[in-house]
Amino acid sequence: MYIRKAQFIDFISCMFISRLFLITISVMLLLSLSSCTPDFTQSELELVQSQIDEGYFIESREFIHDWLNSEKSISSVHKKALEFELERMLRIEREFSLERDEAFKKLTFYIKDLTEDEFDEYDAENLLEKMWIDGKTFYFKSAASNLFYINDEAKKRLSEPKKYFLDNAVLYQTHPHHLEVIEKAKQTSKRFVLPKRFKIRYSISVNENAVPDGETVKTWIPFPREIDDRQTDIKYVNSEPQKHKIASNKSLQRTIYFEKTAKKDEKTEFWVEYEFTSKSEYVVLNEKSVKPLKTQKSLQPYLEERFPHIRFTEELYEKSAEIVGDETNPFIIADKLFTYVDSIPWASALEYSTIRNISNYAFNAGHADCGQVSLLLMTLYRMNGIPTKWQSGWEFSDTSFDTMHDWFLAYFEPFGWVPVDVTHGKLSSENRDVQNFYLGGIDSYRLVFNDDYSQEFSPEKKHYRSETVDSQRGEVEWKGGNLYFDKWGYSMKWEVTDVPQAQ
Repeated sequence: MYIRKAQFIDFISCMFISRLFLITISVMLLLSLSSCTPDFTQSELELVQSQIDEGYFIESREFIHDWLNSEKSISSVHKKALEFELERMLRIEREFSLERDEAFKKLTFYIKDLTEDEFDEYDAENLLEKMWIDGKTFYFKSAASNLFYINDEAKKRLSEPKKYFLDNAVLYQTHPHHLEVIEKAKQTSKRFVLPKRFKIRYSISVNENAVPDGETVKTWIPFPREIDDRQTDIKYVNSEPQKHKIASNKSLQRTIYFEKTAKKDEKTEFWVEYEFTSKSEYVVLNEKSVKPLKTQKSLQPYLEERFPHIRFTEELYEKSAEIVGDETNPFIIADKLFTYVDSIPWASALEYSTIRNISNYAFNAGHADCGQVSLLLMTLYRMNGIPTKWQSGWEFSDTSFDTMHDWFLAYFEPFGWVPVDVTHGKLSSENRDVQNFYLGGIDSYRLVFNDDYSQEFSPEKKHYRSETVDSQRGEVEWKGGNLYFDKWGYSMKWEVTDVPQAQ
């Protein structure tokens, strides 16, 4: 049936007004609940969270402040959750900080002859990440530079060559190190080979007057975990201040803790030096070597959903069925899902604390970073009976490249837990072992801080964290609250040294 343009516009306007009416009713309900309900409930928390996700910040802030300032009954858990929702909105506004003219100007830095209409075309194709907040559209602060990671046509229009983040990441391409690991593992029949010894100096510098003069600054710096055969011989060397507390190796997000007194108009400096040995790990995974999973009670937690970031949604069930089909071989299933997630373009990421469900974000955003694709593949594996658990820290290279990095471990019979790094993904090689190196293998240039995510620190952190999921940069607070990333900086310096002869 042919619909005239005016009729179509009227129809769209009607739909928009209807949706706005429903959302307005929801917001009004939220505000009325704070005045007529004697106790705060989980459903009210979920309702205000959904309104924040819709971009209704003004009303949500009013609702939260009304509850926090009222004398009505609210549990400590719900109070803490509401306080963090206030913080989450601030963080989201930091991430989505560009109005349209600012985003356009940023993009013209890369494409000099960009027109307004062309910007709108990219925008209409959802290639410029944005969010509607209180009646206005705001763009992600990295939307302009991310465009060239996710769209080849835009990349061709660059006014001058752009240096990409992973250009110097030599181990993201086929490299002699990969073949050396494979050959050494096969020659020696050893799973862990080619040790590398690293010396690290990691520092945190808190901005002047970020904490009042005379107050105590508390800092948690990530510290390596002892991992049998994989990461060993960890040695604390020196630090500032000298007094410190290294968390037990049982801490799945391990840190070294410091305290220092802030001085007026001076930065508060912390640093630690340590050494460790890292080995490559490699096992040959294929359709013949991997066997069906045996039932083990200890593996059950690694097969289940884990809210909020590992959720078995209908969307993911449909995508999984599309990819896996009737396949039953665990390796082929793992390989198919690995290949699919590997196809998602890398791009600069939103702060994880601003994302309600990271695996869902990676599935829908059209791009994702290392931790986001890892959580997505972890979720898909669990949905298909493959146990998974998180691992993260830092990665280096045989050049000068280094970065924070996330990957994970998957459980395959009869090998047990093996590393999976879908961000490195499939390597370009005719050698199948090299091509699949990161599905069951890992290079020697790794530093592991974390064998899980969103875990408690030791000693306990009193205030909410800047990074609520991972732990790679560190955390800082004082009695007045958490210090977010804009209040301090960090530096990682590293070098490869000689491995002790005994290794």
